[in-house]
Amino acid sequence: MVRDSDNGGSAILTATTANSNPDDPNLKTLLEFKKAVLEEEKTGGEKIEDINNQLEGVKNHIDEERIQLDDLRSKLKQVNEEKDAEYPKFIALRNSLIEAKNRMRSLDDKVSPAAAKSRKERSDMHNLQKTLEQIERDIQTKKLSKDEEHKLVARSKEIATKLHALKMMHKKEDQYRTMSTQYDHLRDQVNRIFKLKEVYGGKIGKLKESLDTLINQRENLYEERRKVIHTVREAGAKLEMIETQLNAIAFKKSRMQAAEHRHRKQKEFDERRAARQEAIQERAKRDKEYQETWNALKEAALKKMSSGEKLTFDEMKLIFGDSGSE
Repeated sequence: MVRDSDNGGSAILTATTANSNPDDPNLKTLLEFKKAVLEEEKTGGEKIEDINNQLEGVKNHIDEERIQLDDLRSKLKQVNEEKDAEYPKFIALRNSLIEAKNRMRSLDDKVSPAAAKSRKERSDMHNLQKTLEQIERDIQTKKLSKDEEHKLVARSKEIATKLHALKMMHKKEDQYRTMSTQYDHLRDQVNRIFKLKEVYGGKIGKLKESLDTLINQRENLYEERRKVIHTVREAGAKLEMIETQLNAIAFKKSRMQAAEHRHRKQKEFDERRAARQEAIQERAKRDKEYQETWNALKEAALKKMSSGEKLTFDEMKLIFGDSGSE
């Protein structure tokens, strides 16, 4: 297939300088060149159609992924807004929980160093309450010496103090457990938020990479289509030049055929005129010969009539008739 416009120009130049023979020797070359260029133009058109179909698919894919990207960005924005609302609460609750735990430890140490080692003793408030009630009953109902009473009162104060401290500790522990439950719930919520951020961020990253690939593919298809369109336009320009040369050859052939037709008609006319002239001359010759023969016969008939001989009807016609009547 011829693709170089210089080659096309050479073929056309050769056709232009062809001789005047109606069967121009460059006609075959031009027709073959035209066939090749038409095939090139057809192939280019099919290629453009195929690229357009690919472009349509890529652009649709880009639109779909952009919709997905906008949706993910919207969801990520909501997650970030939720994080901005919940994360400060989480940090504040965590700090409060740490402070509450430190206060519990401080209170635990004040109550009894051993209590930090024995949760059972610290949490056995029911037994302490019963012991305290029993001591108070003993003080009120039993006959006690001053020393015994003093010991029971001291013991009662000790148990009451410890029981109060344990109640305060249990209250703080209840508050701590409530706060800890809230913290665990909020921590799970914050973890869920950060996991969603990670998931959406990952999906957004992959979509952006995919979109970059699709956009590059689209631009490559645009560039490829521009090149093919340029090739098809060049083929169209070549075809116009070829058609011009073919029309010139056809015109020259038509003109020569018309000249040959006129020459043939003129020759036939001359031949007919010559034939008519020859027929006229032949007739004149025959007329002359006829007249000479008629004159001779008439003269013979006149001589015969002068001599007194009997004339035939034909001889009488020769004498008295019109020479042009027969």
